Amino acid sequence: MHGGADPDRSALARLPAIGRLLAHPACRAPLAQFGRAAVLDGLRATLEAHRAALRAGHPEPVPSEERLIAETASHLERETAPGLVPVINATGIVLHTNLGRAPLAPEAAEAAHQAATTYGTLEFDLAEGTRGDRTGAVERQLCALTGAVAALAVNNGAAAILLALSALASGGDVVVSRGELVEIGGGFRIPDVIETGGARLVETGTTNRTRLADYESAITGRTRVLLRVHASNFRMSGFTQSVPLQHLAGLARRHGLHLVADLGSGSLAGDGETSLPGALAAGADLVTASGDKLLGGPQAGLIAGTRDAVGRLRRHPLLRALRLDKMSVAALETTLRLHRHAPERIPVLRMLATSPSQLADRAARLVAQLPAKAGAGIVACDGYAGGGALPGEALPSHAVTLAIVGVSSSELARRLRGGTPPVIARIAQGHVQLDMRTVAEAELPALARRIGELAS
Repeated sequence: MHGGADPDRSALARLPAIGRLLAHPACRAPLAQFGRAAVLDGLRATLEAHRAALRAGHPEPVPSEERLIAETASHLERETAPGLVPVINATGIVLHTNLGRAPLAPEAAEAAHQAATTYGTLEFDLAEGTRGDRTGAVERQLCALTGAVAALAVNNGAAAILLALSALASGGDVVVSRGELVEIGGGFRIPDVIETGGARLVETGTTNRTRLADYESAITGRTRVLLRVHASNFRMSGFTQSVPLQHLAGLARRHGLHLVADLGSGSLAGDGETSLPGALAAGADLVTASGDKLLGGPQAGLIAGTRDAVGRLRRHPLLRALRLDKMSVAALETTLRLHRHAPERIPVLRMLATSPSQLADRAARLVAQLPAKAGAGIVACDGYAGGGALPGEALPSHAVTLAIVGVSSSELARRLRGGTPPVIARIAQGHVQLDMRTVAEAELPALARRIGELAS
């Protein structure tokens, strides 16, 4: 519009009424899909947007009824689209936090589905006919797997640390090496967790070197816990020194303190202090870890330790706010059973164990299904465990590279994300790369189809 108020009023008057739009044949499909109330609200919003544009003097023709209905339907499609959709992870990062970390084993997924769709013995003792223990079966499996005498499970790894410090250190001090005051994804900072748990942080040592004498000099009558924190997503090298967990355990015992070791990812294998059994054997009163990182299972915080320390956590009122839901309980118990009897069934373990030669074969099978226009090739590359596990340690792999004439790498990656299923790739050395470590055999046909669509 270039004129004054009169042309604006004329254009506004030509906008159709809501009733007319609702009765239009083009509105039948949106009404059937979204319902009358949602379509009515959507049409009102669409009309108001056009009125605002006309009042502002934007020179646009009055939209047709079909266009107004189509705009409303598109808006409702966007508004009602699910936020969580399946993707093909071609990044080579096995425990990709932004993509949901660990895909569950089929047995664990089925257990979660059954728990979600039926009633179950979540907190019911069949033998006695009375209230049961929500995570009792999970904890028995965890003890059998790690050799712990007592265990507890909560809803994530951060919750495990928070509960431990709230139960053992509230009102007192927690001593931590300066080199372990880490921040991980989402702004999770150890100093903040200590404060939230009602304790006071006492730093000791330096960023790169902390000795046993530093811990001893930091202990006062207020000290309640010595805390060892894993290094997540980074590695310190060079002129460094840390105190073996066994020595910290001896110091804690001499002063009547609790030693809490947060492993983050950790492992179930070996006897080193970065494994859950090894940390317990070294004398930690409590060891915490993330269930999805440690096990390749659902999100959970795993706690193992002495009966006294675990008992204090079990009695703390915060536990109820941090408890697992029934789907996670079912999936976690099943994943623990698989670790004991059929670990090859767990996708994360299978991905981590796949050899570079097997991945090269998988890449070749994908390339064989692609058209020449995809410009596909195979390169050796490195993937990573992710999720804070094995920071800095590369996993040798093979990737399929794509180079479609006239399409930049960033544009190609965007188009891969935009289809069904979305494909999450990485760009390296100027090319889109699809790392085969995190692409399952069963996903190859869908991935080939998506690439073929883009190439054509």
